[in-house]
Amino acid sequence: MMIDDATNRFPLEPASEPGLPFAAVAVAPRTSASRMVADALRAAIVDGRLPPGAPLRQDAVARHFSVSAIPVREALRQLESEGWTKVEMHKGATVAPLSADEAREIYEIRAALEGLALTLAIPNHTDESLREAQALYEEAELERDPALYVARNEAFHMSLYAPAGRPQLLEMIGVLHRRGERYLRVKFGLPEHKRVSDQEHGQLMRMVRRKEIDAAQKLIAEHLLGTGELLHRLLSEQAPAPAGAARKRGKATASAPKSASAPRASMLTPKTRTRRTNG
Repeated sequence: MMIDDATNRFPLEPASEPGLPFAAVAVAPRTSASRMVADALRAAIVDGRLPPGAPLRQDAVARHFSVSAIPVREALRQLESEGWTKVEMHKGATVAPLSADEAREIYEIRAALEGLALTLAIPNHTDESLREAQALYEEAELERDPALYVARNEAFHMSLYAPAGRPQLLEMIGVLHRRGERYLRVKFGLPEHKRVSDQEHGQLMRMVRRKEIDAAQKLIAEHLLGTGELLHRLLSEQAPAPAGAARKRGKATASAPKSASAPRASMLTPKTRTRRTNG
């Protein structure tokens, strides 16, 4: 049962519905309440059930997960630090909007850090670590569920860098992966781009096996920078036009002669609004 904001209900389907990512998180042993709530909200944002701008009222979230307000407050603080939510005075927490600039910047930073991690890791890879990375690559390639794919994608990348032996570097990369999860889901919605990404992952595995450090570093940079540019373009296309620009267009249309405006109106009718709601 879905209840709208007027009843102060948390905007998610019931937890008993099969296939919800947070159902598994909720029963994980030795998981703190705040971590359980944060993981569940993160998964719901990634798979789109909590869209940008969705309200996250503490009391409603607490009732939904049957916890007190304290772990919810801690979870929302954690999500805000990771860029998943934003908190405004007198408005409370909401799901943060998607940002084309942020998406591109995340992948630019990842390209620099992951290139370094890969360079340090390749000489230390063993047969066992390569088998693990290969298995994770194949799991990500076959994955069709967006929420599961982002986790498998991160696991594959991190398995390539683990032998670097740089825990602080790997921690920073992990934070950027979490910040970029919902942006990666945008790319997942375009099957042709996922296929290209999977092919590049396969090429990367072969280079790591052959210990081709320079080639692997170049490929990981191109792979991540290309993803950042793709996401920036897609999100920029989906972004609504600024209110000022819309008003100017309206005034121009109103002042134009009727004979010229009629054909122009028919040409502007393509369903740009419908496209914008896809994100």
